[in-house]
Amino acid sequence: MTAISPFAVGIIAVIALLIIMFCRLWVGVSMMLLSFLGLWYLTGPSRAFQVMGSVPYSQVASYTTVCMPLFILMGTFLSHSDIGADLYIFVRKWMGHIRGGLAIATVGACGLFAAICGESAATALTMGKIAYPEMRKYGYSQSLAACSIVCGGTIGILIPPSVIMIIYGILVEESIGKLFIGGIIPGIMQVVFYMVTIMIMGKINPSVAPAAEKAPMRERMGSVKNVWPALVLFIVIIGGIYGGFFTPTEAGGIGATCALIIVIFMKRFNKKFFMEATMDALQSTAMVFCLLIGAYLFMRLMSVSGLPNTMSRNLITWQVEHNLQPVFIIIIIMVVYFILGMFLDSMAILLLTVPIITPIIAGMGYDTIWWGIMMVRFIEMSMISPPFGLNLFVMTKAINTPLGILYKGVWPFLIADTVHVALLIIFPQIVLALPNMM
Repeated sequence: MTAISPFAVGIIAVIALLIIMFCRLWVGVSMMLLSFLGLWYLTGPSRAFQVMGSVPYSQVASYTTVCMPLFILMGTFLSHSDIGADLYIFVRKWMGHIRGGLAIATVGACGLFAAICGESAATALTMGKIAYPEMRKYGYSQSLAACSIVCGGTIGILIPPSVIMIIYGILVEESIGKLFIGGIIPGIMQVVFYMVTIMIMGKINPSVAPAAEKAPMRERMGSVKNVWPALVLFIVIIGGIYGGFFTPTEAGGIGATCALIIVIFMKRFNKKFFMEATMDALQSTAMVFCLLIGAYLFMRLMSVSGLPNTMSRNLITWQVEHNLQPVFIIIIIMVVYFILGMFLDSMAILLLTVPIITPIIAGMGYDTIWWGIMMVRFIEMSMISPPFGLNLFVMTKAINTPLGILYKGVWPFLIADTVHVALLIIFPQIVLALPNMM
């Protein structure tokens, strides 16, 4: 029997993982099993058992990894405290009277909530319950009302703190603090691009985005008090990291503590709230840690198989032989993310692609901080891209809107995303300016 080469073992493992993901089986456990079998074949049973026994604890017990459950706990405290509704009321009072103002307010509230939540699905679902009925009440079209929520929700994994960025930073051993800071300007730009898109849509077809009544100045000023929790947390966390006052792990602990103090101060704390928020945080942390352990083991298998290095060398050789600019490789990778986004969620895409694609990007000389932000943007776009963007399916069930209406309304936002991504590729300093100043 002919022995299978290490490279072929790596290819077989990737294909098997894709099949498992498409079948909606447990991704973390599946990655562990595939890694164990692959390492058994390539290095022998003794080494495979040694890796399975040491890697899970040594990686999860690291100081850096501790920040993840802390930020998750902070997010669950805030998502269970109705702060998202407060943020929407604030933005609606100030912007609801202009054409498309409620949709703009939705995107703005998504950006503010993302800055303290860090999770796209939670951002979209929170805003969907609040904003969609309000927009429909004032005559907004179904497509604009729903798609402003779907697309605004993707901001949750770009504006820090972001669980996706934390996992990426851990896997590639990159500074989580710099990733957080690197996402600030692109995140603000994404919010602005979406707002401008809504304004243009309202200008072209006024019937899709009518203006609501103008709130009295007294009500507008009164709504300012609703936004202070988000501002306090964002300034404390990001300001502390950027200023070097504390590490991202310390920022997670301080953020979770501040969130709990804010909820108590706002008189929204009770036993039921604490139990539900804590249980959500525990379940999310257990899920993420299972995925993270699987990803570490899968990266070990990829390293032993030599698949990433071989692909990187071959791709760079192909690029040189055909005299292609590196940007064409980035475009090809972006297309790959679009295809994966048709079938997989953001976490699965991240865990599958980081071990393979990041070495290629680093080999081409790109900054891994810049690539981390770009990868997040590609994942965001893939999750809202027809025909199978998974966030579209989630939202159509959440707000009971036909999928065809979401397909129709999401294209202007995807055009805005494309322009945004092009700017980040052409001008990487948009991402790197703040991290380089740390």
